[in-house]
Amino acid sequence: MNSFVKICSIISCISINIQVSLLSAQNKLDSIQHINEVVVTGNRYNEVIPSQKLTGKELENLNSLSIADALRYFSGIQLKDYGGVGGIKTVNIRSMGSNHMGVYYNGIQLGNAQNGQIDLGKYSLENIEEISLYNGQKSEIFQSAREFGSAGSIYITTRRPKFIEGKTANLKAGLKAGSFDYINPSVLFEYKLNNNLSASFNTEWINASGKYKFRYRRVTPSGELAYDTTAIRQNGDIDAVRIEGGLQGYFPNGRWKAYMYHYTSERGVPGAIVNNVWRRGERLWDRNSFVQGMFEYDITSKLSTKVNLKYAFDYTRYVNNDDKLIHVDNIYKQREGYISWANKYSILSNWDVSVAYDYQWNGLSEYTSVFRNTHWISAATAFSIKNCLKVQVAALATIVDEEARERENAPNKKKVTPAIFLSYKPIRKADFIIRAFYKHSYRMPTFNDLYYTDMGNAYLRPETAKQYNLGFLYDIDRKGHTFSFFRIGADIYYNRVKDKIVAYPKGQQFRWTMLNLGEVDIRGIDAQTMAIFRLPYKIELTTKLQYTYQEAIDITNPADNYYRDQIPYIPWHSGSAIAMLSWKGWNLNYSFIYVGYRYNQQENIRYNYTQPWYTSDVSLIKTFKIKRTHLKASVEVNNLLSQDYDVILNYPMPKRNYRFGISVEL
Repeated sequence: MNSFVKICSIISCISINIQVSLLSAQNKLDSIQHINEVVVTGNRYNEVIPSQKLTGKELENLNSLSIADALRYFSGIQLKDYGGVGGIKTVNIRSMGSNHMGVYYNGIQLGNAQNGQIDLGKYSLENIEEISLYNGQKSEIFQSAREFGSAGSIYITTRRPKFIEGKTANLKAGLKAGSFDYINPSVLFEYKLNNNLSASFNTEWINASGKYKFRYRRVTPSGELAYDTTAIRQNGDIDAVRIEGGLQGYFPNGRWKAYMYHYTSERGVPGAIVNNVWRRGERLWDRNSFVQGMFEYDITSKLSTKVNLKYAFDYTRYVNNDDKLIHVDNIYKQREGYISWANKYSILSNWDVSVAYDYQWNGLSEYTSVFRNTHWISAATAFSIKNCLKVQVAALATIVDEEARERENAPNKKKVTPAIFLSYKPIRKADFIIRAFYKHSYRMPTFNDLYYTDMGNAYLRPETAKQYNLGFLYDIDRKGHTFSFFRIGADIYYNRVKDKIVAYPKGQQFRWTMLNLGEVDIRGIDAQTMAIFRLPYKIELTTKLQYTYQEAIDITNPADNYYRDQIPYIPWHSGSAIAMLSWKGWNLNYSFIYVGYRYNQQENIRYNYTQPWYTSDVSLIKTFKIKRTHLKASVEVNNLLSQDYDVILNYPMPKRNYRFGISVEL
C-alpha cells in the first residue's frame, strides 16, 4: 500500500471534519434547550450472573493496542498471541477453545466459519466504550437465539455519540508512535443530525515493521544448551486500515442502529523459530467487511420485538514463498448472511418470557466449495422472587444443514441444549450475591476441520460441552470515605467437553493442526478483587487483582501416554494486577500479567515443558482542558523488565518497548 497516499487521505479527513465541527459550533439558533448529561447509577443486582467489564477510563489507561490486549486482564481468559502488532491474537475462556467463545460487536456475533478463529487483533480500542465478558451467556432473555449458544461471550460496544449543550459535532484526532517503527494516526467524528438521530465515523491506519530483538535459547532434555542466540524478528510487519461508520436513531417506543465496518491489511506472518531457522516467506492479505442493523420496538408496555440483520464478506490471500517448502498462493472467500427476530413478553412485573429465531447462511469458495445453513430457535423465561432470588431458564435448538459439493455425506446435525442460571441475595441491604449455573453447549466443526486438504476430516463429530459454576460476589460501597469501594468475588467451575477439537500451528502459522481429544475434564477457580481509595489532595487509587487456577486434562483413553495430562497451552496458574493513580488530570498506571508453566504438546513430559512468563507495563497520561478542547498526551513502557518470553512456543514476544500518543478532542 502507498503510505504517503494514506497519510494524505487521513490529513484530508481531519481537515474536512474540523471545518464541519467549526461550522456546527457556530450554529446557535437551535430553539430546543438541552440539559447536561446525567449519569444515574442504579442497583447493580440486575444480572443473574454479573459480567466482568472494562469501561471508559479503565480502557484508556491500559497499555493496550487491541481488544485482545485488553482481554488479558479478565480472569479465566487464555490468550494466544503470535507476537508483535501484526501477530494473530485469539482467546478462549476456561479452556473451552476459541470456537466456544462468542464475540459480539455492537450486539451481533462476529463469525468465521472457515476456521472459527476470531482474530481480535483486528479490532481497535480507539472507539470502544465497553468490553464485557460473560461466562455461560449474557444474563438477559431478550436477545437473539444464537446468543444462547455460546459457552462464553465477549460483548464489544463502540462509543455512543454524546453531545453537550450547544454542540452538534464532536471531533477527535490522535497519533500514536513507538517501537518497531509503529505509527497509528486516527480520526473520530460524531455529528448530531437532530435530537433523535446521530452519526459517527472512525478511521485509523496502523503501520509497523514489526522488527524487534529477542533471545532464542533452548535446552535439551538432558540439560545441555542447544541454542542461545539474540536475533531480530523478521516478517512481522503490518500495514492496515480500519474504517467504521454508524447511524443511530430513536423514536417513540423504539430505537434503531446501522453500522458499517471495513478492515484491510497486508502483513507478514512471523513463523515459528525452529532449529535456528527464521521463516520469512509467508504473507497474508485480509479484507473483512460487514454491514449490520438493529431495530427494537416496544409494541405494548408488555411486548417488545427486536430484529438484527447482517451481511459479511471476508477475503483472505495467503502466500508462502519459503524456498524450503511447497509454494502456496491461495485465496479464500467467505460470505455470511444473518437475520434474527427476538420477542419478549412480560407476563408479570417479575416474570418475562421470550422466543427467538435466527438464520445464518455461510459460504466458502476457492479451495473448496461449501455452504452451511444454520437455524437457531430459543425459548427462555426469567423471573424473580422478592428481588432476592433470580432464575433464568433457556432451551436452544440448533439445526445445521450443510452442502459440500466436493464431499459426500456432509453432516446435517440437530441438537437441543438447555441452560439454567440462578442468583440469590440472602441479605437485602447487603450487596452479597450467590450465583450458580448449568449450561449445555454445542458447536459444529469448522470448514477447515471438515474439508481442508491437509487435515480435514469430513466425518468429524461436533463438539459438546457441559458447564457447572458456583460462586459469589460481594461489594462494599462507602461513598465519602477514604476506603470508598471494595469488591471481591470467586467462582469454582467444572466443564466436561466431549469430542473436543483443538487447533494449534502446524509449522506455518496460517495452517492449523486439528486434534480431536475425545473427552476433556476441566476444573478451576476464578477469583477477583477490586478496591478504590480516595486519598487527600484529590488523589484516587484504583486497584484490581485477578487469579485463575485451571486443571484441564485429557480423559479420553487410559491407554494413551497423555491420559490425565494437562491439555496443550493451558497453565495451572495465571493472573493479573492493575493499579491506577489519578490526580488533577494526571494518571499513572501499572499493570502486571502472569502465566504459569504449561506444556506445548499432549504429553506432559520435560521436552514439552513451556516456562512461565510475566510482564509489567507502565503508562503516564496527562489530560488538559482549554475551554471546550480536550488534549491528552501519553507515554507507555511495555514489558518494563524486558523479559524474554513466548506465549506460544517458538513465537518470541517483544522485549521492552515504548509508545507515545497525543490526541485532541473538540
